Formats: sequence, structure tokens, C-alpha cells
Amino acid sequence: MGSTSNGTASASAFGVDVVPQAAEDPLFGLMAAYRRDEDPKKVDLGIGAYRDNNAKPWVLPVVKQADELLRKDPNLNHEYLPIAGLPDFTSASQKLILGEDSPAIADKRAVSFQTISGTGAVHLGALFLAKFYNPPVSEAKTVHVSSPTWANHNQIFSNVNLPMKNYPYFSRETCSLDFDGMISSIQSAPTGSIILLHACAHNPTGVDPTQDQWKKIADVMKEKHHFPFFDTAYQGFASGSLSKDGWAIRYFVEQGFELVIAQSYAKNFGLYGERAGCFHFVTSPSPNAQDTIARVGSQLAILQRSEISNPPAYGARIASMVLNDKKLFAQWEEDLRTMSGRIMEMRKALRSKLEEMDTPGTWNHITDQIGMFSFTGLNEEQVQKMKEKFHVYMTKNGRISMAGLNTNNVDYFAESMDSVVRETSSK
Repeated sequence: MGSTSNGTASASAFGVDVVPQAAEDPLFGLMAAYRRDEDPKKVDLGIGAYRDNNAKPWVLPVVKQADELLRKDPNLNHEYLPIAGLPDFTSASQKLILGEDSPAIADKRAVSFQTISGTGAVHLGALFLAKFYNPPVSEAKTVHVSSPTWANHNQIFSNVNLPMKNYPYFSRETCSLDFDGMISSIQSAPTGSIILLHACAHNPTGVDPTQDQWKKIADVMKEKHHFPFFDTAYQGFASGSLSKDGWAIRYFVEQGFELVIAQSYAKNFGLYGERAGCFHFVTSPSPNAQDTIARVGSQLAILQRSEISNPPAYGARIASMVLNDKKLFAQWEEDLRTMSGRIMEMRKALRSKLEEMDTPGTWNHITDQIGMFSFTGLNEEQVQKMKEKFHVYMTKNGRISMAGLNTNNVDYFAESMDSVVRETSSK
């Protein structure tokens, strides 16, 4: 607003009553606290990124190979990509998540847009639904998310003014899935509600439904005409098998659902900072399916243009090269088995050490859970003690990144956990 005529500064239009100070992002605050800690034994279990056995970031060998090939390409340039992204990347992403023999691809009833990683894909889907989804009853225009869910889901849907509700998911008593609570909540949601589902390696709990449970979820959602919104950030990273980790989505498509998918390549390619992702809209089988896809695609293009104009090229080129080359793809599958295998070994080692020390409680959930994250069962007080006494950093809900554990610190972490559990359980 500048200055008044007498030279004194005028008050900002954005005073504290209009723009209050926002709370620091808890995860980034935790990372900053870890960096400030000078204790040599400190352990970072907050970071949601893969680390090797020496706690170092790991560039996948296949990414190094693709990078070399890209740099040698005489036709490489830095021109804009199309609004929908790199065509070779989006078509390969479709095949990866839906399966090469998917009926949705064969019938041309899927449309895909390259996005700013999984976050951008969730946002594009949220924006599209906020603008165009009109279920029979207005109360159904609500996104139902698991309790708990990835914290950023709440911000993304709130920012586009889509109402949110939680459905039960994680049982603190058993450290496993509250399946009955989940089904009951989905069953009682207004007809046509949007149900957000984690395709595999649920973030933050590491707890996934079984295939039979997925079938039951699909049955209930079909009966209630609910709209599935899949978020998939860990395909291949969770179990080491791309098809196994994509099973739930493929099953829902086979059942004829109209749905959307947010797909990230941050974790399974280690392309965290390159922000490579994809958004897919799949419509149900019908004579008008291709017309629906054309119209939906036209509106997605307008949303994308107004948001980012067109997506960044580098990460998509790396992923596309790997996805479209048989030899590189085989190397990628090997890299995925390396990452998922190391995390599984850490789960076994942690559980084994806790059981060996006879730490109070049951610890089978450590190996029952899957993927990068584990809900340890530690409460907020115990998490605080882990940080203060042992310099172990994790989110206050007791979630740890299994990738932060390695053969050099897993015993120390287990011993610290044992100490804190005994101290607090004896009160």
C-alpha cells in the first residue's frame, strides 16, 4: 500500500487478523532439529526418502544409466513439453499402473497427464473433482480419507474447498487394519462419495488390506456408487513386485469403476527432487466412454495450463527411457528388489532385536506392515523421550521411516526403544 501523503508508512492489507502466522510443517521442522543435533549417535527416522545401508541417498543404477544415455542424445533440448506432458511417459505410466493388457487402455477410456510428482497429481484430481463432480446428493461431494492419512492430503483437498471426512483405518490396539470400522464407514457414507484409497504401502501406517479385503471394499463401494480416488506412491517399492503393488487398482478397473489415480515416481525411481508423476482418469465401459475421455481430457488441459502451463521434462525423460526399454526396465526391477529387500531386512532385524530383549508388548506388526513407513505403536510421550534421551527423530505419532534404519544403527534404535517402553510402561 506504500506511504501516505505525509510520508508515514500505512498499515499492510495483510495484518495478523487476515494472515496469521502458519505453523511450521512438522516434518520439515523435525528434519531441521535433526540437522542441528550434534550427537554422533543421532538417528533420522523422519525422512520419507530411501537411504542405503550407510544412511546415504541412493541414486538407482538404472537412473545413472538412463542419465548417461540422455546426456549423449544429440537431439536433447530444453523446449516446452506439451500441456499433458511427455507422450511416451504418460502412455508408459498408464501401462505400468493399469497393466499392459488393461481393458481401459484397449477401450481407450483412460486419459493421462504428467504432473508435479504425486502431490501435483492429487492436486489436479482434487481440482477437477471440485469443479466438475456433482453426485446425486450434495453431501456426497466429500472426500473420505483414512485415519490417519498422508498429512498433505488434508491441505490439498482443503485448498480446493472439498469437504473431508475420516474413515477408521488403523487400530492402535492391534497396530493393524481396522477393517470392520473402515467397511462400516464406507457403507454409511452418502451414495456417490469420493473415497481416497492408498494403493499399497499405506502412508503413514504401512498397513494394507489383503486382496480379499480389497474385493470387499470394492463390493461395498460399487453398491454405494462411490468414486475411488487412488493414490499410489510406492508401486514396486513396497513388495518388490510392480504387479503385486498395482493389484488393487487393476481390480477396481476390471470391476468397471470410474476412478482417478495419482501416481508418483519419487520413491520407486528415487527421483524425489525431479517431481515426476502422472494423473490418470479412467471412465467406466460404455458406448460413450471415448467421448467422456475427450471431454474430461479437454478440461484437465485447461486446469493444467492455468496451474503449471506444462510439466518439467528431466524426470519424465529418465522414467520414460526406463519404462520403454526392456533392458533398462529389467534393471529397474532389480533396483526395486534391492530397495524393498533392504527395508524388509530392517523390519526383520528390528523385530528380532525387540523380541530378543523381551521388550514389553508385541512386535509382529513391524514385519506385518509393508513399505517405507512403520507405525511403531509408540505414543507422543515416548517419541519425545526417544528424541531427548537418545537423539532418535521420528514423527510424534510414532511413525518411522524404515529406510532410516541400517545395520549400523538398528540395534541402538531397538535398545533405545526398549528403554523408553520399559520406563513409560512401568509408571
